[in-house]
Order: sequence, then C-alpha cells, then structure tokens
Amino acid sequence: MRPDDWHLTEDVDDFLARAGEFLRSRPALHVTPLTAIERLRTRGAAAYGTQAPLFGRLERAGEVRATLHRLPSLGLGLTPLTPEQADLLAVHLAALGHSLPYVSAAHDTATAFAEAWQRHTGATPALRTRIRLYRLGTLTPPQPVPAGRGRPVGEQDHEQLMCWCREFATDVGEVVTIDADSWAGTRFADKRFTFWESPDGTPVSMAGVNPMVAGVIQVDPVYTPAHLRGRGYAGAATVEVSRAALAAGATDVVLHANPANPTSNALYQRIGYLPVTEWAVYDFAYTEPEVAQ
Repeated sequence: MRPDDWHLTEDVDDFLARAGEFLRSRPALHVTPLTAIERLRTRGAAAYGTQAPLFGRLERAGEVRATLHRLPSLGLGLTPLTPEQADLLAVHLAALGHSLPYVSAAHDTATAFAEAWQRHTGATPALRTRIRLYRLGTLTPPQPVPAGRGRPVGEQDHEQLMCWCREFATDVGEVVTIDADSWAGTRFADKRFTFWESPDGTPVSMAGVNPMVAGVIQVDPVYTPAHLRGRGYAGAATVEVSRAALAAGATDVVLHANPANPTSNALYQRIGYLPVTEWAVYDFAYTEPEVAQ
C-alpha cells in the first residue's frame, strides 16, 4: 500500500460519486461524515469559511476501503483505518503541507493517526474527548413516564431553544456563538427539536434530531437544565424523538454520549440504545520554528 492510494479532491459531488456507496454501506457507523457532507452540500462551502473543503478515499483494486473529510476551518474526520493506513495518510497529508487542528474518528483510528501525525510533523496530540456511538435496538419507554407530554418546538419557542442550545454547548465544551444573528450558521439550525413539558405547559427538557441521511436519523442534542435533572425528562424527550424517527422511516436511529457520564449512558441503554463503537478527538499543538538571531 502506498500513500498515493489516497485520492484527494475538493469536489464533494465527485467524492460522493466515487465513495458514496462505501459510506452508505454502513450508514450508522458512518453517520458523522454523511451528516457533515450533507450539511456542506445544503449550506455551501462558503458558510464554513474561505478555505476549500477536502475529501479523500483510500482505494485499492477499484475498491474504496476508507474515507476522509475536512470541512473549512475544521479538523480531519476519518472512517476506520488500520495503523498502517493511518501512517500512510499522515505521510501523504504532511508531504502536501496540510496543518490539522484536530482529528476525529473511531478511538483506535484517531489514536493511530494522532501518533503518526506526531511522528511525521512534530505536532503534539492531546485527547480532547471520547464519545460513544449508540444505535437504537428495541425502543423501551421508561417506567414510570414523567408527568407531561412532548411537543414540537415552534417559532414561539425560539428564544428558549437558543438559550438551551447555548447551555448545552457550554456543558459539552463547544465554543460557539448562538444568538438570533448567528443561529442560521450553527450546527443546531437544521435540526428538528421536541420539548418535554410539564402538565402546566412549562418546557423542562429538549431533544433534537438531524435530518435523515442514508436512512439514518441522529438524535442530537439531548438537554435538561441542571436544576430539573434526575426526574426522567431527558429519557421521555429522547423516546419522543426516537419514536418519531422510526415513524418517519429511519432504518437506524443513533446518538452519541460521553462515556464518562454514567447517568446518560445508563439512560440510553435503558430505553433501548446499544453501544456500537468508541470515538475520540485529538487536538494538535504545533511548535513555532525558532527564528535565527
């Protein structure tokens, strides 16, 4: 296997024509690149900044074995690679002069690439977060169901929705501006949200879903304000959007959770979500070259 077995392009349509079937062959596992690419096609590259996007496929004997994607101003996303494949990709990207802020992939792939990137560029990797991917098996509503009901979020709820998305982003360490002016450019804008509300009509929790891609609907985010947690609201909201996703024809319903949070992981498994794989994100720090005196 050679570094030039990786074929790179900035043309998303060309990339999908050659690698789309590979990504759609395991849509639950590949939900992150499928979602990112569909969002890029919907919004256009200009919505992400001036840098061109980058897509790539690892191909041998006419068969696609893996892919990469990098949206403007963001890091590198990878489908699963062997350590040898990760090393050859690092060689290829380093030779082309790429500078990566981070890599996001299945844990073993992300780790292998981070170590290879350090060997070939000197960049120091630091584990930012680990994420667990879940896929819905048999949906099992929690018992007892908390008092109240789920309802779609409407225009009249926009201020409340933005407030909770800001709080969620803070909780998970996302640095993002969320207000009326910036909303359309955030990753939350194309989602459909459901509130769980108490019997008096007060929203107490929310769950969102991404648009369906390749038959998969991803639940994201799930959020309950801190002072309302522990009452079953998040589980009820997640069941509502999961049931709606199945009714909409999704062949798979998935979500991500921080494996360091035992409460959320236990909740998702109680209502029928099964772990698929562990994900990791490594940030890269670069040493500035010394300037001769």
